[in-house]
Amino acid sequence: MSNDLTIGTLAKRSGVNVETIRYYQRRHLLHEPSKPPDGYRQYSLETVKRVRFIKRAQTLGFTLEEVSGLLGIDERKACLETREIAAQKLTLIEHKIVELSRMKKALSGLVRACDISSGGEPCPIIHLLIQD
Repeated sequence: MSNDLTIGTLAKRSGVNVETIRYYQRRHLLHEPSKPPDGYRQYSLETVKRVRFIKRAQTLGFTLEEVSGLLGIDERKACLETREIAAQKLTLIEHKIVELSRMKKALSGLVRACDISSGGEPCPIIHLLIQD
């Protein structure tokens, strides 16, 4: 495997598109290599690992700002600090699940109300949304 990857090869090996790489560079999650005389920036295999780290963290619900913080943690001293960040994220996700369950229950009730209402009555969903 070459250590000199073009942005296209980096994107392909990382499982993202080129615009994602450029976006991560603008967000300072990835270093943008200097442009050599031949015009093609070269990326290392370490950059592939970094992009994969970012994507995995996102699948766990971390924002790019939070990912930036995780990338800045010293790997050898990271466990306690990373655990705290992950625990906070877990609490946030649990709160979102409760809120989503509440929303699901409310919408289910409205859908049922539509199912049983006759065509001549105002739509229960629209009626609820326009109330003051």
